[in-house]
Amino acid sequence: MGIRFTRLTRLAAAAAGAALLFTAAACGTQNTADTETKSDPDTSSKATGPINVVASINQWGSLASELGGDDVNVTSIMSSTNVDAHDFEPKTSDVAKLSKAQIVVANGAGYDAWATKSLTKSTTIVSAASVVGAMEGDNPHLWFSKDARSGMATEITEAYIKALPSKKADFQKRLKEWQAGEKQLESWAEDFTKTHDDLTYAATEPVAYYLMADLGFEDSTPKGYAQSQASGGEVAPADLQSFQKIIEGRKVDVLLNNTQETSDATNMITGTAGRSDVPVVDVTEQMPTDSETLDDWINQLVNTIIDAVDPSYGCEDTSEDETDSSDGDGADASTNGESSDGTDAGDSTDSSGESTDSDSSSTDSKTRTYIRECKATKSDTSKDDQSTDDSQNNTDSSADSQVPSNEGQTDPGK
Repeated sequence: MGIRFTRLTRLAAAAAGAALLFTAAACGTQNTADTETKSDPDTSSKATGPINVVASINQWGSLASELGGDDVNVTSIMSSTNVDAHDFEPKTSDVAKLSKAQIVVANGAGYDAWATKSLTKSTTIVSAASVVGAMEGDNPHLWFSKDARSGMATEITEAYIKALPSKKADFQKRLKEWQAGEKQLESWAEDFTKTHDDLTYAATEPVAYYLMADLGFEDSTPKGYAQSQASGGEVAPADLQSFQKIIEGRKVDVLLNNTQETSDATNMITGTAGRSDVPVVDVTEQMPTDSETLDDWINQLVNTIIDAVDPSYGCEDTSEDETDSSDGDGADASTNGESSDGTDAGDSTDSSGESTDSDSSSTDSKTRTYIRECKATKSDTSKDDQSTDDSQNNTDSSADSQVPSNEGQTDPGK
């Protein structure tokens, strides 16, 4: 019994000693943590903008700029629609820009592996593939996915707040406004999806796969052709013939053509579509220069795709709707100095009454509007403008012809 008691005493003493050691260690750790916590705010409070941001591609660079406004300087490495994105090799100057960036915005999924190769631990990386869980081998054109866009907007904003905490409220405001615009874009696109069943498409290259899925289209591209495109291999003659038969039989509602990936095969397919009266919608991977933001571009593409399959959608009685909106709430909102979404219309000007910087006024001041834009309405408006011009010209010419000429006549007063 004494032996047992002695052993228990020793065990208790050992346990007590271990507890003391653990407590001491924990206290030491706590002190260190406290020191680090105290130093972090001091360091972050000294951070001043603008934040140096480098995006691998202009799709994400545009979003990064929209969310950052004047508080960021964004450089996009790849921004031309004339470049084959899959074969792109960065220049030495591009690598230097990436190495100096505070935040690098990348796509991932093997699309731009060069963008994150030589970065230091101090660089914050925001990757679309990481946001949505995509891996190399998956379709990398993530900017066409509404889930990827929304996820990236949140992640980019969080990275900005961490880099420049003093501007947290501004970053959160821009994010909220962007989300309102994105929601509006998704809302009218989803309405189209609900009212259109069994729509199909084929693509010369699967660049807009996510966009077409979001719009409810089924991909009818021949599997053999699609696999060849995905692997970068040569298209087999049999697969090309299958593709042509699908188009000739008008078994797809629209053909999507990536103009940045052209070949004899794609030219043959688009030519077949032209002869078979199948509408062709051209798509690029990089955002074109005439699009101000990523969602502007998406809105334009969605309108173009809808025009190809159902140009009348959303365009019935457009003139009456416009009249109603101009006589109703829209006029009231304008009178009260508010936009239709409740945002203060005066936000686009500073206290002196002057417009804010053109690069930031459109992204910092209000929610963007994304709507169905009818080709017929635009055409009619153009015709009306032309008709007005012609009428004015006719009136002017008529007036000129009625002016009496005194040439060769004697003044009656003489």
